[in-house]
Amino acid sequence: MLLAMAASVVLVITTILVLYEILRLTSEHLAELPIPPRARILVVVLAAFVGHTMAVWIYAGAYWLLVLRLGNGAFAGVPVTTFEDCLYFSVVTYTTLGFGDHFPVGHARLISGVEALNGLLLIGWSASFTYLAMERYWPLHGKAHAHRAVGAGLEEACPEPKRARFFPQAVTQVEADQGVGIAPGSIPDAEGKVSSRHGRTKAIR
Repeated sequence: MLLAMAASVVLVITTILVLYEILRLTSEHLAELPIPPRARILVVVLAAFVGHTMAVWIYAGAYWLLVLRLGNGAFAGVPVTTFEDCLYFSVVTYTTLGFGDHFPVGHARLISGVEALNGLLLIGWSASFTYLAMERYWPLHGKAHAHRAVGAGLEEACPEPKRARFFPQAVTQVEADQGVGIAPGSIPDAEGKVSSRHGRTKAIR
């Protein structure tokens, strides 16, 4: 029982860190991609899918090691004998699809229950992240963005603080010369980087 509890804690922390790093890297480099704004939303969705896939594989490896190799818990129903069986069980558990031909018994019930809760939270997290990306990039597509940029000016160049924090907007040299997109108190240095009052720098392209 203690081994199952310890494994559950390690699995939760590991999967959270994996998805966090994937979403963090996506938010930092998304504005730098030379692709249309709506295509960046597809990048966010694919990145989130990769994060969830990695989490499913991590749990599948835990089932294979703890249940099949160490005998901590068991599976009933159709026999689970290979890693592919563990991967299938991990997918249906992580997505809360529900048990079908395989279901856990013994200590494996604790790990599967934690995986279901973990998957529910991480899927909701990535859904919120995708919503922020759509709110940031969806209106910037096509001619509608050009008309709004002319009419809105600074409002379009300086997005809402919440969205700007997750999806920073690249600053061109022309915008830097005009003072657009640079926070008050930011000073470009000799290398063309802008230093903010928080100590962070951003290259001007």
